[in-house]
Amino acid sequence: MRESVLIAARAGIYSHGMTRVASLVVAACAVLITACTAGHAPLAAGTGTPAQRNVSTAQAGRPASPPPVQGAAYASGGCGATPLLLGSAPRWASSANPPPIRYALAERGQAAGFLFGYPLMAGNPQPFSDKILWIVASPRGGMPLRLTGHPLHAARPVVSSTWPADSTPGEIYPSEIEVPAPGCWQFTLSWNGHTDTIDRWYVRHR
Repeated sequence: MRESVLIAARAGIYSHGMTRVASLVVAACAVLITACTAGHAPLAAGTGTPAQRNVSTAQAGRPASPPPVQGAAYASGGCGATPLLLGSAPRWASSANPPPIRYALAERGQAAGFLFGYPLMAGNPQPFSDKILWIVASPRGGMPLRLTGHPLHAARPVVSSTWPADSTPGEIYPSEIEVPAPGCWQFTLSWNGHTDTIDRWYVRHR
């Protein structure tokens, strides 16, 4: 179920001072997707794009180790090396007053992505939203957040976007990241001399 109620309830917290600056660069066209559904049905072996072939294999189970954030619990919907979490957020994110929704912690623990749009949908998500609120542990210093993504275990296609440091409270970057095909996508985040990596799961539009 889309978490539209939470989106509406929290929308007033995050103010935007500038028009969003974003660009989507698709390095290769995605093929038609016929075998993947929102329920993640597997494709026949050896068929589909790299992103599609990852659909049936890249979703992350709940790790045996404790959650990386005290007071948080594992939630469904992770992929690759990035599980989803529910509950307490990292202490360094407290100034942003993060909402009580699913989020993912980046590999180095320097950024967290809160999924206002869940599940994330490939292609144009309308009438839904693929909004992710990024909270970073290091000061933005007025510098934008640059995101570059590609399917897990594949170099192409590539999507990229840039998001300004013009929102409050805290060190946040609201974003809406569209990808051309469902599956597990790996993103590199860069801001003010800092970098981190995160994997995110996208389903086919319903």
